Amino acid sequence: MFCNSPFGRRALLAAGLLLGAATLPTAQAQPGSGGPGPGTPTTPTNPTDVPLDGGASLLLASGVGYGLARLRQARAAKKTVGA
Repeated sequence: MFCNSPFGRRALLAAGLLLGAATLPTAQAQPGSGGPGPGTPTTPTNPTDVPLDGGASLLLASGVGYGLARLRQARAAKKTVGA
């Protein structure tokens, strides 16, 4: 497997750090988000909605990918035991 070699682990770590650094600016608060500003009451009349599009879909996709990988491993192990 790719991660078992020292080069693979370093490449995976570098890719993870690069991905994390690339997503950092989008994690910051965006201007004009509709949240309370200076001089507004502490409980706004229409609070800002939280979008669940980017992170939730990536989490769901990674969970599906992990589940498929585990299913393939289980089927491969079953074939080697039965053969």
